[in-house]
Amino acid sequence: MVPISGLDKKSSLQVIHKHGPCSQPHEEKANIPTHAQILLLDEVRVKSIHSKLAKNLGSVNVMKKDAAANLPAKDGSVVGSGNYIVTMGLGTPKKNLRLIFDTGSDITWTQCQPCLRSCYKQQDPIFSPSSSSTYSNVSCSSAACTSLNSATGNSPGCSSSTCVYGIQYGDSSFSIGFFAKEKLTLTSNVVFDNFLFGCGQNNQGLFGGAAGLLGLGRNKLSFPSQTAIKFKKIFSYCLPSSPSSTGFLKFGNDGLSKSVKFTTLSTISGGESFYGITIIAMSVGGKKLSISASILAAGGAIIDSGTVITRLPPTAYSALRSAFRKQMNQYPMAKPLSILDTCYDFSKYSTVSIPKISLFFEKGVEVPIDARGILYVNSISQVCLAFAGNTNDFDVLIYGNTQQKTLEVVYDGTRRMIGFRTGGCT
Repeated sequence: MVPISGLDKKSSLQVIHKHGPCSQPHEEKANIPTHAQILLLDEVRVKSIHSKLAKNLGSVNVMKKDAAANLPAKDGSVVGSGNYIVTMGLGTPKKNLRLIFDTGSDITWTQCQPCLRSCYKQQDPIFSPSSSSTYSNVSCSSAACTSLNSATGNSPGCSSSTCVYGIQYGDSSFSIGFFAKEKLTLTSNVVFDNFLFGCGQNNQGLFGGAAGLLGLGRNKLSFPSQTAIKFKKIFSYCLPSSPSSTGFLKFGNDGLSKSVKFTTLSTISGGESFYGITIIAMSVGGKKLSISASILAAGGAIIDSGTVITRLPPTAYSALRSAFRKQMNQYPMAKPLSILDTCYDFSKYSTVSIPKISLFFEKGVEVPIDARGILYVNSISQVCLAFAGNTNDFDVLIYGNTQQKTLEVVYDGTRRMIGFRTGGCT
């Protein structure tokens, strides 16, 4: 595992990719999804987000001195729930658990013993609440239990006066279990008592060996909301450029770089947990595309750590693709890869030159996309433009994680701002 330079251990976690060597050194190759499978699952997630925002989703039954905390971030590949993993401690004595972090989800949960119906295979030992002296169930009559409806989209259940949660993701993965309180350890000197989380006793899905999920959305049950007194709903991450490198997930504003450029966070109608953004223009090779801001704003826009490929309104994607192809016409094209329709064969080249792509936000913020966020590499003979079009211009635009690689992305939920800094991690 590569050490992260300048990482403030007080409140920072290391981030790795879910299928990277740091995550699962002994993972069988047969269990690692192909790029085509990753993109297919990504399409399922996007459709579920669009469906949720179109209100068509059915429901399932079922304080210390240092004010910043950092976790290392790693790249974890795909499900309906995200690609990147951090390690946190739960219970007394503390048990370390690898969790997928997801800005598009609110509730934090982990698999728990006993697995009453099913538990999927995970890398860490499954958490045992009976072995922790600080675990307690949440009662059905509590306000926290009632809050589950908005956090999960499902009405909570009740079993022997204990609150039961259920959450289902876009790819049909799910977790059902007891809603509970427990001591959560971020780092050795940053600990939260009575953290509300799901203790999942019936779980299924493609979570890539992670023990569960860390919800970083905007609902009051999310991690940023539950820790708001300490961290003021401020967190930042940098997603690593490849599955073998590391990034970070940091909480609080200690050590925040002065070079972060901030723009406004908005709220999406019907998707209050998502982080809304306003993209007003795009450029290819230094030249702005002739797309009206109204097209980019037609369906609203969100930034999402769990979606792999950025989805644009088809009118905007068509303009981007056309400009990109024009500046790449010296290279032979290759067959499409799943949802990616602009691919190249670089097998006869030792170096290639690609046009820069930038996104422009309100308040004059330009965010240049890292070269590794412009192209999606299946093989040297199939390297694709890493953007895709939505079905229509009124579907929500989603700024995905491939285009966020190596950027430090700063979320300030209290001031309703989002910031970007290039060169956040390598």
